[in-house]
Amino acid sequence: MVQLTWTSHTGFVYDRFSFSPLRTFQYEGEGWGLTHDDKQLIMSDGTSYLRFLDPKTFRETRRIHVIDEAGRPVQNLNELEYIRGEIYANVWETDKIVRISPRTGRVLGWIDLSGIIDKGELGSSDAVLNGIAYDSTGARLFVTGKLWPKLFEIRVGTHRQAAKRH
Repeated sequence: MVQLTWTSHTGFVYDRFSFSPLRTFQYEGEGWGLTHDDKQLIMSDGTSYLRFLDPKTFRETRRIHVIDEAGRPVQNLNELEYIRGEIYANVWETDKIVRISPRTGRVLGWIDLSGIIDKGELGSSDAVLNGIAYDSTGARLFVTGKLWPKLFEIRVGTHRQAAKRH
């Protein structure tokens, strides 16, 4: 298990069963989010770039620039999850999750979670969308936020699936 620190440039590796610390490593920039594709770690640092790291050495092997449909960089990439060959990233201080091609960095689509939670329940401007988790066995996506009192299970379909239902 690997943990990033936000501004200390230090990562921690733990034993996945005992949570005992095994080692630390250093990296440049801030640590905002981390996922993996079974071959490499994928890290966000709050910019429009995602870095791919070797899981043994933690050295950067490549990076992609995340570009939207209009060719603009997508800034503030935060929490990450690798789902069925795509990278999902919440965009900090928005109600959106962006779906990204890990090969090209191009935006494949957006998930707009506006209205998923009543803002009156939150009580703080710091309470923003900030958590993505995927259950591959049940094909379920869970989302939550910083200081949110709830966890939501959502299902994301494709355009083909939506068309079949009509």
